[in-house]
Amino acid sequence: AVAAGSDEAPPMILVHHGLFWDGTYAVSGRRYRRLKALLDADIALYGAHIPLDVHPEVGNNAVLARDLGLSAPFPYDDYKGVPLGVAGDRTMPRDELVAWVEQRLNASVRLIPGGPEVTRRIGIITGAAGSRILTAREAGCDTFLTGEGMHHTWFDAMEFGVNVIYAGHYATEQVGVQALAAHLSETFGLPWEFRDHPTGM
Repeated sequence: AVAAGSDEAPPMILVHHGLFWDGTYAVSGRRYRRLKALLDADIALYGAHIPLDVHPEVGNNAVLARDLGLSAPFPYDDYKGVPLGVAGDRTMPRDELVAWVEQRLNASVRLIPGGPEVTRRIGIITGAAGSRILTAREAGCDTFLTGEGMHHTWFDAMEFGVNVIYAGHYATEQVGVQALAAHLSETFGLPWEFRDHPTGM
């Protein structure tokens, strides 16, 4: 949006991953150039990250849980006092769930078939939450939807008896910014446009 030039650049950019994480950094190098481009173009930047992952209405987890039709959804997996995930009940063939995720997120999906062929309870933590398979199991989930995970999580899924659906970090985290933008548009009458930059990861 910044490189598009002042005629096309919006007054504000809403992103999931911002420029800062877990503390204050020196503003130099790439970070300096990115901030300078925004400031020179008079563009505000809002990056929400974990608050948007876990928001109960427009968060990535909540949007996917609602779209999937999970019944009796509940938060789970405490991280520094904040529940990272949403879980709920939905009985459906595992293959149908995988197809739904692929269609909804327009993404290629990797399935680790560690659980039953028919799902009963699905846990969702978007992004890079492959390390959270056990907490999904502890919440009673037989299936876990997230963005990505490391190689060893295949063994975790098989050992814990959990289906794991890796749908891509980007793909799982782009639903919340769209939901938030739509909410702001409806509330304040602001125009918005989603600029899709899928990474395949």
